[in-house]
Amino acid sequence: MPNATLFKLIERITNLLRSEERKKYAAIGLQPVHIQVLEYIASCNRFSDTPAAVAEYLGLTKGTISQSIQVLERKNLVEKTQDQEDGRVVHLALTTDGSNLLTEIKPIDVFEQAQEAVAKSAFTTVEAALNGLLIELQKGNNAKSFGVCHSCVNFMEIDNHYHCNLTQQPLSQQDAKRICREHVLADGHDFVEE
Repeated sequence: MPNATLFKLIERITNLLRSEERKKYAAIGLQPVHIQVLEYIASCNRFSDTPAAVAEYLGLTKGTISQSIQVLERKNLVEKTQDQEDGRVVHLALTTDGSNLLTEIKPIDVFEQAQEAVAKSAFTTVEAALNGLLIELQKGNNAKSFGVCHSCVNFMEIDNHYHCNLTQQPLSQQDAKRICREHVLADGHDFVEE
């Protein structure tokens, strides 16, 4: 059976990274899929530089890729050429502007910082390393942690009952196991707990 905690950590890390990508790329008038298309075209060989191959590689529909390529063509980042032997086949290539853009776009800075912080720590499990990465990403993004109550600084146990010190409300056992948008990580805890 797959480890649900690992899955949740990977999913949360991915959501944070995608959110940062959307912000960064929106500033230049593009979506993450556009950058993914550019990166694919930059790395594929001449047998795989077709719209169908891009769609297959990214796991997206041909229509989505077609629209993305049109956007990239209008921005002069990609150019199409007909195959010389089979006119039905279209090849894609980056323009100089497309290549320059990929060079300028660096990996998300906050991810690099988080990766460096995690590399300095000695983790004994993949789960602990991913949890450390998530903590660093959330710090770097000033993002809400959306952790479970048991790991929150506001979680209290009073007379054998759970209580939220922030809302001054009692918590059921079920509440205490669910994620909360007001979560603030308590020292020594993980974001995702079972």
